Amino acid sequence: MESYTIQKLNGKLGVLIVGLNGAISSTFLAGVFAIQKGLAKPIGSLTQMGTVRIGKRSDNNFPLIKDFVPLTSVDDLIFGGWDIRDESCYEAAQYAKVLNENDLNNAAEELKSIKPMKGVFDQTYVKRLTGTYVKEGKTKYDLMMKLREDIQSFKTQHSLDRVVVIWAASTETFISVGEVHKTKEAFIKGMKNNHPEISPSMLYAYASIAEGAPYFNGSPSLSVDAPAIVEFANEMGVPVAGKDFKTGQTLVKTVIAPMLKARLLGLNGWFSTNILGNRDGEVLDDPGSFKTKEESKLSVIDSILQPELYPDLYGTYYHKVRINYYPPRGDNKEGWDNIDIFGWLGYPMQLKINFLCRDSILAAPIVLDLILFADLAKRSGMKGIQDWMSLFFKSPMHSDDVVPEHDLFIQMMKLKNTLRKLMNESPITHLDSNGIEH
Repeated sequence: MESYTIQKLNGKLGVLIVGLNGAISSTFLAGVFAIQKGLAKPIGSLTQMGTVRIGKRSDNNFPLIKDFVPLTSVDDLIFGGWDIRDESCYEAAQYAKVLNENDLNNAAEELKSIKPMKGVFDQTYVKRLTGTYVKEGKTKYDLMMKLREDIQSFKTQHSLDRVVVIWAASTETFISVGEVHKTKEAFIKGMKNNHPEISPSMLYAYASIAEGAPYFNGSPSLSVDAPAIVEFANEMGVPVAGKDFKTGQTLVKTVIAPMLKARLLGLNGWFSTNILGNRDGEVLDDPGSFKTKEESKLSVIDSILQPELYPDLYGTYYHKVRINYYPPRGDNKEGWDNIDIFGWLGYPMQLKINFLCRDSILAAPIVLDLILFADLAKRSGMKGIQDWMSLFFKSPMHSDDVVPEHDLFIQMMKLKNTLRKLMNESPITHLDSNGIEH
């Protein structure tokens, strides 16, 4: 079995967030500061509250993940980032209205102390937002270099050896992979020539990798998954992952669809609609940004059900996704699913699911877990696409020759088996060498 050597922890870990003043980021930061003070529990965080089984079930050995693998402590995180609004994280959290006054006050001092660097922004790619605090440059290459300088300055300012960059900003308009995205040489030329199919998120991804910083994409935008940037990540020995945080409705789909397949129940149709009133909802009200999100949400069921293998059950089902901007709802997103299924002798049945969730509350622990796992991957010598982290994403990145895995429970098994392998423990297969379950 291949063994890994994990670089020892050295000093603090820098965390740079794109979209520092968004609802997800400010909610995440307020939670981390409350956890550091012992005022809250890290509910929803796999790295902090999850366990991993080691050995046989009869061994009864279930350590916490944070005690099993050498993760950076939550107390050793230093935060910064970029945004297109010049305000503190405290002001951003007040605007987002996700947290109550008590939770805001618990983290007020720390949130007030964090202010963003100027972001790279172009309204062409996010039509429903305007940027007032943005970088200027003649070319996209110039802007990318300014982002690199920001990362260097942040590391110098805080005496950091390690930095992770995570995109928690808005969804950009839909972009298909084109020639400019296929090779590093074409991409660099495209940046210098201001190619219209190179978006701001791609500049952040390229700059981060150039600085040796793992980059994880929390939106469905074409970004770090552009072939040229994946190639660059492998060349630089940098882990990357994405895309689109798996929080509400899609989280439910990756549980229900495997249930239907496991019991070989047929599917006639799956209608999904969402209402939300935060900035994300406003951005997705634009057809271009919605197209990007729709592509991410639609791919999940097909991948799980494999209609080409089960044509009698899943060959002709109808799938529709709707997202509606509804300001009164704020960050409290609501997802409705109507699922028309059929069973023995073709008799019809229905599932109706109403998930009244809180978008940023579900996303915040994902951000924490990705930061800590990204740093672990880098210290372990991993590079390129980290598909073992697909658990956290709606549309997980994967190699061209690999079928993406969307089943939540298989994703969890992949993640935990990767952690076991990192620690030179045997993966869990439920069968020993004699084929006996253990």
